Amino acid sequence: MDRLRAMSVFSTVAHAGSLSAGARELGEPLTTVSRLVSALEAHVGTSLLVRTTRHMSLTEAGRDYLETCKRVLEELDAAESRIGGRDHALAGEVAVTAPAVFGRVHILPIVTKFLAEHPMIDVKLQLLDRVIDLAEEGIDVALRIGALPDSTLIATRVGALGLLTCAAPAYLSKHGTPETPAALADHDCIGFSNLIGGGRWVFKSAKNGRRVVRVDLRLAVNSADAAIDAAVSGLGVTRVLSYQAEAALARGRLKTILAPYDDTVIPVHLVQRAVRHPKPHVRQFVSFAAKTLRARLT
Repeated sequence: MDRLRAMSVFSTVAHAGSLSAGARELGEPLTTVSRLVSALEAHVGTSLLVRTTRHMSLTEAGRDYLETCKRVLEELDAAESRIGGRDHALAGEVAVTAPAVFGRVHILPIVTKFLAEHPMIDVKLQLLDRVIDLAEEGIDVALRIGALPDSTLIATRVGALGLLTCAAPAYLSKHGTPETPAALADHDCIGFSNLIGGGRWVFKSAKNGRRVVRVDLRLAVNSADAAIDAAVSGLGVTRVLSYQAEAALARGRLKTILAPYDDTVIPVHLVQRAVRHPKPHVRQFVSFAAKTLRARLT
């Protein structure tokens, strides 16, 4: 058995979600792919995949071994690039993920410029409002907004974002403009159903530095776009990240309120898996994206 080939086939199958999908992606006969995966399982002495007629999933051993396969194959590719002197001719695919709105506003322009400068590199960009496992989903680089938990990921800080409180001019004209966070108790608010304590907003306080204000969530949603659309319609007050409301504020559809009390700083990082020899094109993308984002998020 060609173990490296079998490891590569196993990695492809795991990412594709089935033996047949992996075979199509590889351009190999299904029987060949199945034989190589079975030979690899026999070699390691345990099942890596659970196969049924309708579904395929990784066993616990399979998840662990998949990470090992990725690390080995990445380090081998990086070593061959260095030995062959190919670092100057960057080529390959970079898999990137970012939150949907931030990705569309900030990451997509970076990707298009990067691709224009590197014609032999491809980028697979996934804009998702959820935190994904980089190893499990084959992601090279992820943009994360917020404090990072302890992990083995390598993090590069690229700036920070602020929270702002806003409402439609029509709503403020009808209900009045709250002058202090405590005044929000008399207003309808729009918050997030996927956040713990979504009805608790934290503001700056002159007396003790921070103050938690309980707000009445007339509407709880699971996306910033929905919160902003609802606020634009005049439903109430919402509190979102600055970039999320940027377009609506620029068009005058929303108006910032309580600015003296909004000082929350939320860090932004690019994260990647820790590998001994990062792929040159991934390393180049991180450097390019970090420089551009730092210029925008300061």
